[in-house]
Amino acid sequence: MKNIVFRNISLLLLVFFLMTLTADAQCAMCRAVLESQDDGSAAKGINNGIMYLMVFPYLLVGGIGVAIYRNRKKNRKKEKELEV
Repeated sequence: MKNIVFRNISLLLLVFFLMTLTADAQCAMCRAVLESQDDGSAAKGINNGIMYLMVFPYLLVGGIGVAIYRNRKKNRKKEKELEV
């Protein structure tokens, strides 16, 4: 049962990561400055920087989740060895 739940959650997360949409998010002041430029290369760079900064919280939460999973798995293995 737990393996099925873990598999479903993993599959759902994989789908979320693979099906990304481009997001063009900027603060009001950045938008005003960047819209005044003609080539738009600076705006693209700002958007890429925002997306880059958004990745790290997800990596941090994912890393903590993996650490908790491995720790719990190791503890279950030790409990099984003690029962035998």
